[in-house]
Amino acid sequence: MTADTVTDLFEEHRPFLTGVAYRMLGRVADSEDVVQEAWLRWSSADRDDVREPRAFLVRVTTRLAIDRLRHLRSRREAYVGPWLPEPVITEFGPAAPDSAERAVLADSVSMAVLVVLETLSPLERAVFVLREAFGFPYAEIGAALDRSEAAVRQLAGRAKRHVEERRPRYDVDPAVRRDLTERFLAAASGGDLEQLLALLAPDARLVSDSGGKAKAPRRIIETADKVGRFLFAVAQDWPSPFDVRVLELNGGPALVFDVDGKADTVFQTEVDGGVIRCVYVIRNPDKLAGVRAG
Repeated sequence: MTADTVTDLFEEHRPFLTGVAYRMLGRVADSEDVVQEAWLRWSSADRDDVREPRAFLVRVTTRLAIDRLRHLRSRREAYVGPWLPEPVITEFGPAAPDSAERAVLADSVSMAVLVVLETLSPLERAVFVLREAFGFPYAEIGAALDRSEAAVRQLAGRAKRHVEERRPRYDVDPAVRRDLTERFLAAASGGDLEQLLALLAPDARLVSDSGGKAKAPRRIIETADKVGRFLFAVAQDWPSPFDVRVLELNGGPALVFDVDGKADTVFQTEVDGGVIRCVYVIRNPDKLAGVRAG
């Protein structure tokens, strides 16, 4: 195998490996670090014994991601305020040729699901991601994780039950979400508190991630009245001038507020029954590089 072939094979699989790593870690930089380490392992490996490069690369990437996740868990315990995944622009490309597969991929990368995945053990998370997001056979997951097929089935069942019990039942219809996102923006920017409150479910929540590096609530805000009044106050006090973009992030529409040419804040809503159930606000500048102003 020539050097060019080695590189081309890896680059062919890089987007897929990055997708696996991101669902495991929730941060782009950590995912890219893991994939780069996988490249180093691949480029220096004895490839004469590698019959299936994709399986080899998935195994290496997954194990590296598990190790990285175990390290990150201790750091996140000291995180200031709620922790949310780093938002990413959703681009599935040719990997998901049909709408049904795209819907599965979008759901697996949504804020709501990634937040729940944080409550799984690293091993359970790896099994869930490989099985539920990418449809890997149990035997192949077992080979990647050095576990028996029976053990993987047990881990997969436990992880799936855990996620199903905790994940919100949000509507993933993109048209509905975009419409409510735009109405949410119009009500907030227009100073219409009554309309803003009408868009929120009675038990609506607002989760804000600043990492202590920007002004934001350090606790979850609950109930439509408190969420609505907080957002109304923020809209009245927003720095000027600013630009707003609607961008697809993590499988759904989001509002990106740019200040002085830089992405300052991301707002994303989760919708069910025609109302907003949850508002995610990301202000940690370390997590906004991927949505920088164009």
